[in-house]
Amino acid sequence: MIEQANFSLRGRNPDVLTCIANLSNDEVFTPPELANRMLDTLAEAWAANHKGANIWADKTARFLDPCTKSGVFLREITSRLTQGLETEIPNLEKRVNHILTQQVFGIGITQITSLLARRSVYCSKHAQGEHSIANGFASDDGNIWFQRLRHTWESDKCKFCGAVKSVYDRAAGLETHAYAFIHTTNIKTRLAEIFGGNMQFDVIIGNPPYQLGDGGGGGGASATPIYNKFVEAALSLEPRYVSMITPSRWFSGGKGLDDFRDRMLRDGRFVKLVDFPQLYDVFPGVKIRGGVSYWLWGRDHEGGCEVVTMIGNDVIGEPAVRSLNAYDVLIRRNEAVRILDKVTGFRIQNESEPSVADRVSARKPFGLTNQRGKPTKQGLKEPVLVYGNQQTSFMERSAITSNIDWIDQWKVLLVKAHGTSGRDDVTILGEPVVAAPGSACTETYLVIGVCNSEVEAKNLAAYMRTRFVRFLVSLRKITQNITRDSYRFVPQLPMNRVWTDKDLFERYGITLRQITFIESLIAERLSDEAGGHGENGDE
Repeated sequence: MIEQANFSLRGRNPDVLTCIANLSNDEVFTPPELANRMLDTLAEAWAANHKGANIWADKTARFLDPCTKSGVFLREITSRLTQGLETEIPNLEKRVNHILTQQVFGIGITQITSLLARRSVYCSKHAQGEHSIANGFASDDGNIWFQRLRHTWESDKCKFCGAVKSVYDRAAGLETHAYAFIHTTNIKTRLAEIFGGNMQFDVIIGNPPYQLGDGGGGGGASATPIYNKFVEAALSLEPRYVSMITPSRWFSGGKGLDDFRDRMLRDGRFVKLVDFPQLYDVFPGVKIRGGVSYWLWGRDHEGGCEVVTMIGNDVIGEPAVRSLNAYDVLIRRNEAVRILDKVTGFRIQNESEPSVADRVSARKPFGLTNQRGKPTKQGLKEPVLVYGNQQTSFMERSAITSNIDWIDQWKVLLVKAHGTSGRDDVTILGEPVVAAPGSACTETYLVIGVCNSEVEAKNLAAYMRTRFVRFLVSLRKITQNITRDSYRFVPQLPMNRVWTDKDLFERYGITLRQITFIESLIAERLSDEAGGHGENGDE
């Protein structure tokens, strides 16, 4: 037993948990290095709030991973407790057995991950197996529980997670992805049923599944976020600390995430947030648009949240302790907050500066989806030039069902999806299209503004090309999608003149250092005289 424990808990190279493939883009295994960073953050916060005490030397502390996959969190916690409790429980066998039976708990998300997690923690896929380093368990599950559950259908959706019945009502033997932690009306009762007794955890930590396909979109690619439900369930248990890895899309809302974002920003108990804005920095080869972040929430924490930005393994800029709810979205970069404060302060003092968002159209500005008309006007009674996805065509005026009065006015168009599949988005917006009277557009575009003249339209297009404007849009744009709300921070200025970045930086008091920061993020964009066809994002 002691030899087995020594083997299971000592460092090994290579670590098998760095070598296994991810389940999918939505259920990814946590790299051991990242898990340990999160545990270091937890230990620092615990010590700061407990007079320097070492959490790994506390034999009463209980830990739960409610969405365990590889078991990396439970394994690393066990390893740390094994060292930290050496003085308290000198006998290694007794120490390991106490940790595994009394302190470390997990809920598998699928049958295969529950077996993998047990293998990582117990050195056996069965807690009572011949090679298990634990004893005293009454079942092969040990404290890493899994049971295949079914969704609770109300009409065509699960009332707990929103899963679509036609997609997830599966035959026996197939995974349903009805996760136990969020498929209950009373999470405390559920935990008591799973583990027995009144289970109060000190720490809840994990990397929850990110989303469920809902059967919509091209090829069924549409999906509904689900990680927010794990976060809400964990916080409702009021442990001392919660730490989770989540996509960063919630910073600016998103599908079904507006209420979740508002709640998170209003909650003043976040201790630390570490943000990885670039693709692949945390999960190589896994495309999670908008990046990911991990955070630590403390039940008794008061004060601001330390926000850290990471590019690869490097801290970018200066970490800062700040309130997360200064704005209605979470501003990722600390330097950006100071710039936005200047712009917002100036606009408050000058009430004549509303937001550009107030003049931007909603989706489908002319009621058109992605229809394609004729290549020429020939045969059309009242032809309208229609800007579409990478092409223009002509349609009858009668095909336009919304904002008909805009057809005969000058206007500026911008694509509503822009970006690439790469790591950096340095242009933020597409090339503005100055559309003359007699034109409209499909849902590929938003109308940024309807203008009184060609000069005004060209000035507005030039304004949208500035780094200043595109920087302000970037603060609300976290994926390729661009909505009317993405322009909320952009001031609406008179377009009777050309606005340059130099003019705008001087107007809002942007310092040389802040200008350098903006220029490091946003590429220069000059006028594209060949425009008119626009460009569409890589979705």
